[in-house]
Amino acid sequence: MTVDRDVTTDDAELPAFDPRPAPAPVTRATVVAYAVVAVGLVGWFLFGWLVLRQGFIASVGEAVGTAFALLLAVSVIGTVRRSRRADRPTRPGPPP
Repeated sequence: MTVDRDVTTDDAELPAFDPRPAPAPVTRATVVAYAVVAVGLVGWFLFGWLVLRQGFIASVGEAVGTAFALLLAVSVIGTVRRSRRADRPTRPGPPP
């Protein structure tokens, strides 16, 4: 295994700031949506296991499959929204 550069532990050699932009904070609505989805998935698991009397493994598999389907839907919707935002023309501003 090779190392491309030396590992430094001296704080004097570190840059004074991080050039990467800070990530956007997670909104309260997003956290609430995550909690609702988590409760819904647990409820779906319990419904399949206790009410429909499926096997434990079948109910876990169904809940996990539903979670993956939700992740896929969120990914596709996010991609479509991002591509529409990128295609939107920007307003012309005053000349520099």
